[in-house]
Formats: sequence, structure tokens, C-alpha cells
Amino acid sequence: MNTTYKKTSGTPHKVRIIGGHLKRTILPVADVPGLRPTPDRVRETVFNWINHLWDSDYSNKSVLDLFAGTGALGFEAASRGAKHVQMVENNPQAMLNLRQIRDKLNLQQVRINNGDAMLVLKRMDASRFDLVFLDPPFQKDLIQEVLPYLPQILKPGSLLYTESEKKITLSPPFKLMKEGKAGAVFFQLHQFNEV
Repeated sequence: MNTTYKKTSGTPHKVRIIGGHLKRTILPVADVPGLRPTPDRVRETVFNWINHLWDSDYSNKSVLDLFAGTGALGFEAASRGAKHVQMVENNPQAMLNLRQIRDKLNLQQVRINNGDAMLVLKRMDASRFDLVFLDPPFQKDLIQEVLPYLPQILKPGSLLYTESEKKITLSPPFKLMKEGKAGAVFFQLHQFNEV
């Protein structure tokens, strides 16, 4: 998550990694108003989609979790063997929680950036990713703000996951691969097909 958090009720204080070598590991959730961990069943669905496209092979994949929040998506990718996971978070409490989890689990392939997602994105130069997770705070149009920067950091054929309060439509070079809805949350997986 990034920027402003919306107060929500019933936010769980723990999430569980659902696949990979850290399966069943519990991740504590920082007590930050509005922090929305991606629900287990949504993560399971999304990673099933990714597994199908990648033949469950994450070994040479580089992943960006741009609005990391709880880190559930990034840590899930690391558990499944991603070569490199970069998380970006600007809330100090959430940031501390991410670093404590990474260090406790000895995930040396996970790098955590403290800062505003848009600033970090603007400063990326040679970074290229196979998968980008975009799950920004709701009630802001941050996905639309991020989109113009993605072609410079995505590898051809890479995947873009979005989670939002409304269905989004992306133009080429993005191609919708899968989509779903859980409660009030829309989640979609696109492929970046560089022209």
C-alpha cells in the first residue's frame, strides 16, 4: 500500500503463504488503518493463473510488488522460488513489518524500498521485471498513474496483476489474460506484449 490508507473494519492481523517452500507460514499484518491483505483465495487463484502461464517455474523470474503493504503477494512469489522480489512501501510501520518478515524468513532475494511508489518508479532505469503486482490503496486512481511507466520496466511477455475497486480496461500492449471478482474487489492478470 502507499500514500493514504482508508479505515476498514475486520482487517485480519495475519495472512498465510499458500504455496511454495514457505507454504502455511503465517505473516503478521502491521496494524495500519486501511491495509488490505489480498485474501488467500484470491492469491490462490492468481498464482494458479501465473503457474499455468509459467509452468510453475519462478526460478529465473524478477518480481515487483509496487504497493507492497503486507507483502503477501511479494512473499508468495519468493516462496515459490522467484529469483528477485522488489517491494516498495512508504508507510513506516508497514515497512518495518516487511523487513522483519524478510529477515525472519531469511529471504535474501527480497529487496525492500522505502519510498513513494511513483518516485521509485520514476527513478528506475535498468530494472526489468517478469511480473508486477499493482494493489494500490483504493479510492485513488494510482493504477492509471503508474501505467505510463510500466513499458520501461516490463520485459516482453511479462505479467501485470492489478487489484482495484473497479474493473479496469487496459489498451495494447496489455492483453487481458484472466479476471475475477471477490466481494468488492476486482482482480485481473494482463500480459505485456511489446510491439
